[in-house]
This record gives sequence, C-alpha cells and structure tokens, in this order.
Amino acid sequence: MRTPPDRRTVALTAVLGGLLLGIVDFVWIRFLPYPVGNLGNSSAVWAVAAFGFGFWVRTGRVRAATGAAAGLVVAVPGYYLAAALIQDDDWSVLWAPTSLVWMCFGVLAGVVFGVGGIWAHRRGWRQVVGTALPGAVLFAEALLDARRVAHPGYGTEPLWDALLKVTLGVLVVLVVGRAARPRLLALAAAMPLALAGFTAFLLAGFG
Repeated sequence: MRTPPDRRTVALTAVLGGLLLGIVDFVWIRFLPYPVGNLGNSSAVWAVAAFGFGFWVRTGRVRAATGAAAGLVVAVPGYYLAAALIQDDDWSVLWAPTSLVWMCFGVLAGVVFGVGGIWAHRRGWRQVVGTALPGAVLFAEALLDARRVAHPGYGTEPLWDALLKVTLGVLVVLVVGRAARPRLLALAAAMPLALAGFTAFLLAGFG
C-alpha cells in the first residue's frame, strides 16, 4: 500500500496543483475545439479534480478536504491570471466579487469531493458513495446541459456537452472502482446523487 503524503507535500501540491488547474483550464477553453474545449467551462470537472486530490491523499479527511478546497480556491486567480496574460483581460477580475463567489463554491466543492476521494478507498457504503461522487457530479451537469437542448439561445449544441459528460462520468467511476461489484453499485448510487446535485446546481443559480 502506498504511503500517504505528508502535510508539507499535501500543502505544496494543493497550491501548485490549484494554480496549474486554473491556468490549464483557461488554455483548454481558449485553444481546444468544441465540445472538448467546453469542458473548461464545467464546474463538475473542477469538482472531479478535487476528488482526484482526495483520492491521491488517500487518508486523513481534514487533510484531504483542506487541501482540495485550497486547490480550488487558488485555481480561481490562476484562471484569471492566465486570462490577463494570454488575452489581456482586466487584472481587477482577480479580486472582483465574482471571483470571491467562485472561491466560496471552491471551498464547498473541495470539502465534499476531497472527502469523497478518501471514501473511495474505504469499504462499505462510504466506498460506494465516494466512488459514485465524481460520476454523479458529471451526470448532474449533463442534466443541466440537456435542459438547454433546442433552446433558442443554444440549439442542439448542449446535447454534445451532455453526452461527453455522461461518458466521462461512467469512465471515471470505472477507473476509480476497484472491482466489478463496487463499480456497479457506484453507478447505481450515482443516479440519485446526480439528481441531488442537479437540484443543488439549480438552487445555486447554475440552471
């Protein structure tokens, strides 16, 4: 079994990883074609990154939650820093109220999905829920995309976003799950979790 990283490694990885996430996310949107490039606009992808951090930490809920939350908070100015350097966006966006709101969402997502990454290594219901979480958040956002299909402002383009996220959601559960039974249970659990996540997205104004 791999030795869990120490606190210093966790902290350094959270900060540098978060900064890299924000920069790569902007570059991804800017230079990759649709619909793959549109994944950079996905809040679910950032949540999956927080899950990946917790999965890497492996043990220690507080450490995983704190590190994942810190990473997502750092990713926000990282994104706007890249925007300012690459396409001359206004530097003031780094400390604008909207940036602070995204940081607050980052704290919440970091705690939930960072702990989810730890749970994926456990046994019983925690393993099922932990393994299901990254797929569930992608499915939830796919439901948001599906709501926009045929909307006059979107046309059929959101359908491709939804299909891509559903595919990624299934893949991430299959990769994280360590055997056939946990994978199947996690995929089943991801459905009600996705509905809960869809509702949370709507309440937060993402609809």
